[in-house]
Amino acid sequence: MIYLDCSDVHFASQLDEKHLFKWAMEIPGVLRWEQDTLVVRTNLSQASLRDLLALFSRYQIPMTQLAQFRTTTNEEWFAAPQTYWHSRVFG
Repeated sequence: MIYLDCSDVHFASQLDEKHLFKWAMEIPGVLRWEQDTLVVRTNLSQASLRDLLALFSRYQIPMTQLAQFRTTTNEEWFAAPQTYWHSRVFG
C-alpha cells in the first residue's frame, strides 16, 4: 500500500470537498481514506494513475509523491517531459 498525503487542500465549498472524496474512491486501486491520507495499491493501471494525476492537479495536492508510481512499464508516457504534470511530479 502507498499512503498519499492530501492535507492542506483548500476547498471552495462543502460540495467541492465531498467531490474530492467521492471522485477519489471511484478510482480503481484507491483503497480508502485515513484522515487526510489517501491509501492506494502499489500497482495502478494507466487509467487509474491518469485519474490520480488529474485529481491531484485539480485540487493542488503535491504531485511529487506520485513519482513513486513510475515503472519501466509506464515510464514512456508517465515520465514523458512534454506532459502537463512532468515538472510537478518529477521536478
